[in-house]
Amino acid sequence: MEDIDNLLLPEINLETDDIIMNIAVKKDYSQIEDLAERKKEFINDLKEFIEEFGQTQESLEFMEYYD
Repeated sequence: MEDIDNLLLPEINLETDDIIMNIAVKKDYSQIEDLAERKKEFINDLKEFIEEFGQTQESLEFMEYYD
């Protein structure tokens, strides 16, 4: 597998009042022709990613920053 640092991946920067998140997208959504369905798939994947992150040790360590 090609080194992730050498890939040209689409990126998105999301910002709210509380969070700035920079995301590089590895999944190829081009196979989903319908734009609304493609967006729905991406949002579902993003939600799943956040849920999975919430279950990791890294998320606990990250919150320890505020101790």
